[in-house]
Amino acid sequence: MTESDIILSQDSDSDDLASIAMAVHKLVGIPVTIRSVNHRGVCIEDDAIIDHDYTGPVLEQVLRENKLVRTIPKTGKYRDIPVVVAPIHDKDKKVIAAIGVVDIIGSIDLGLVFQKYPEVIRQIGDIQAEKKSGAK
Repeated sequence: MTESDIILSQDSDSDDLASIAMAVHKLVGIPVTIRSVNHRGVCIEDDAIIDHDYTGPVLEQVLRENKLVRTIPKTGKYRDIPVVVAPIHDKDKKVIAAIGVVDIIGSIDLGLVFQKYPEVIRQIGDIQAEKKSGAK
């Protein structure tokens, strides 16, 4: 291994996790948080690490439960904002870290959005009707 290798483990610290979180943030353009089982991690917003010692209630829940969680936290930095957090596993499927993002889909009132686009709703209905009639 070289000094530039990224090793992800239960003991990864914020320095180890920062580049992964920043890459996800750059891809999706929304806040990203990450932590490992044994160390707090980072919180990234607006292309910057705003916290090098970060944890949150949903990250901790995912580390305990080892499953994806979509929720609206009642406490923490993202209180009352929809988030989605996923576990990161090692090769033996043991949880080693959790990574989360603000859940943009959960933040959008899709009914209100599509109310302004009735043609989209009609097209979706037409596609579903075609599938049903073709399946018979």
